[in-house]
Amino acid sequence: MEYVSRVPRPPLDELIDDLYYLEGTPPYARLTLPPPAVLLIVNLGAPFRIRAGTDVEAADYADGCVVTMPTRAWEFGYPPRSRSVGVHFKPWGLAPFLPMPASELTDRPVTIEQVWGRPAIAELRDRLASAAGPHEMLTLLEAELIRRLRLRETAGLGLVRRTSSVIAATHGATAIGDLSVAAGVSSTHLAQRFKEVIGVTPKRLARTYRFAATVLALDPAGSIDWGDVAGSAGYFDQAHFAHEFRAFTGLTPTRYVEVRRRFLHEYPGHVLDSWPLPAD
Repeated sequence: MEYVSRVPRPPLDELIDDLYYLEGTPPYARLTLPPPAVLLIVNLGAPFRIRAGTDVEAADYADGCVVTMPTRAWEFGYPPRSRSVGVHFKPWGLAPFLPMPASELTDRPVTIEQVWGRPAIAELRDRLASAAGPHEMLTLLEAELIRRLRLRETAGLGLVRRTSSVIAATHGATAIGDLSVAAGVSSTHLAQRFKEVIGVTPKRLARTYRFAATVLALDPAGSIDWGDVAGSAGYFDQAHFAHEFRAFTGLTPTRYVEVRRRFLHEYPGHVLDSWPLPAD
């Protein structure tokens, strides 16, 4: 697959990790995307499918999709040949581009048409499809994002950004009560702003970061003592950790390692090898 990415210029760099272009044949037809992941994807190929949790039906997305902070593993079903441009947002970064509170979209992916309207996304897709190459496409996407940016209209964005940055820097190992005291607001006010801007509470975001940091630190090639992993990450016990694992990945810890090893063995050095996983 061809993968091109870059960090956008200010002020987008405070909201976005990177803009990316992706084209080619995915390593697997179905990939699981564990959180944290806040995305906007403009699809330029055949429709893809998203299943937002094991208890819901998959749905097709032709123009693309918008995904706020998920609370569980999502499954992406890719066509044989995928082509898209997209945005990896910071947890708070999508809010200034949404016409509704992020909480309305939690674990409920929507099409870009539902967010920006059919004429706008149709025009954007036409311009992207006729661009000279990936770099021009990313420049076009960046210009569209700057045009739609509504920083002043996003209440609580600065508060949520500052507090979320602490949660991210500590990998979720911070007392939420201390964060509200440091911010000079009540815990109820902080939780409400988080739900409006990110879609989840500070506590939920901290859980997500703690889990992500724990899993990314694993070495799938070596032996793993799950009890030590759970204890070092601050989980109450191994059963609690296993419950979190299934919620965030759809897999047991043991099965996760098997799938991870399979990916690394079958596609060494693949551009996606540190992000999604084959669906079990």
